Parts: sequence; C-alpha cells; structure tokens
Amino acid sequence: MEVGAHIVVGGMVQGVGFRYFVYHRATRLGLRGYVSNLYNGDVEIHVEGDRSLIEELIKEVKVGPRAARVSDVKVEWKQPESVFKSFDIR
Repeated sequence: MEVGAHIVVGGMVQGVGFRYFVYHRATRLGLRGYVSNLYNGDVEIHVEGDRSLIEELIKEVKVGPRAARVSDVKVEWKQPESVFKSFDIR
C-alpha cells in the first residue's frame, strides 16, 4: 500500500554523511522523496512508497551511519502526494 511519511531525525546527524546514508538506503528500497538538513541540526526525510519499505528505512535511520548518533526519530504518516519521481538529497 502506497503511503507517505515525514521523518525528522535528531542527534548528531549533520556533517557525518547521514543524508548520503539515507539516500543510498531509500534508493535501494525503491522509495521516492528527499532528505535534507534542517537549520536546527536535525535531518528531515520526506518519503513515499510501500509502507513496509518505509518501515525498513526507519529501522535503518534509527541506527544511521557509523559516525552518527541518533537520539530521536519522529514519524508522521500521511497520504502520498505522488510528486516525487526518485529520491534526492537537498
């Protein structure tokens, strides 16, 4: 079932390759959307695709790359907007 999710990841997640980590995982899972840094030091992910695949991405995001220290992951499920053709880094 196609769904969308807005995910905000807190902790030491900028400057450690976190966006590239998310990009590679989301692309491998065939998800669409984007990942970007927020001004407060968090990383946000807008993602669309099969719910089970997004849940897999969330599991991997909770761990992150080796240099990251994830302290918080907030997920808001929503209707897919169907505007994304691929997954990008912004």
